[in-house]
Amino acid sequence: MVNQNQILVELNKVSVIKQKKWLIKDISLKVIRGEIITIIGPNGSGKTTTAKVALGIVKPDHGDVKILENLNISYVPQKIMIDWTLPLKVKHFMRLTKKIDNNKILNALKLTETENLYNNEVRTLSGGEFQKVMLARAISKKPDLLILDEPLEGVDYHGETLLYNLIKKIRDEINCGIILISHNLHMVMAATDYVICLNNHVCCSGTPNTVTQNKEYLSLFGPRSLDSKSFYTHKHNHVHNDDGSFRDIV
Repeated sequence: MVNQNQILVELNKVSVIKQKKWLIKDISLKVIRGEIITIIGPNGSGKTTTAKVALGIVKPDHGDVKILENLNISYVPQKIMIDWTLPLKVKHFMRLTKKIDNNKILNALKLTETENLYNNEVRTLSGGEFQKVMLARAISKKPDLLILDEPLEGVDYHGETLLYNLIKKIRDEINCGIILISHNLHMVMAATDYVICLNNHVCCSGTPNTVTQNKEYLSLFGPRSLDSKSFYTHKHNHVHNDDGSFRDIV
């Protein structure tokens, strides 16, 4: 039986330095199975660096990283290098870097509502369709942890809504933890359980309602960032403390 309070990845006071500059400093976070954590912040605030530390592909200069043994992680990067002139079909794109059983491909495409694109060429897809196919590719191996770096790139307003609903659906269907990275605040709060606001360090963290009332958040993004946001509530058998830890609900 899977432990719903299972910690998948934990960062404790992690710092990364490059050319004598702090990319991130004293970052702490826990990713719990079944939860969506959103990392927000302006460009250059350390969001992607934090994700790469959680992935284990960037080694911190200071601090500790604990990753659950045999953790299955899928990562959807902000940008992917692909030759858009190639007549590459979706079914082949899904197998570009790994061999995947066709049934798993079809199931992943069905979950992301893109099974109709199976024989389409990737270069003909809209921004929203391509992001969904990227998601399908990531979840085809049923990850424990899914990391999405700026998944709204090239997606219009209507597509944003559909994509966020899809992310929540994926979390529920495969029972994974999700780290969602974004600087787009228009709808980001509606799809998350816990928010970490970065500006190379943790400015503030907590539930969406808590973070959006924080003075450091308002200083970074302004009061207008609160407009047109509906907050999502996902019920757990635990609650988060202000320091990012959690406790069981008795």
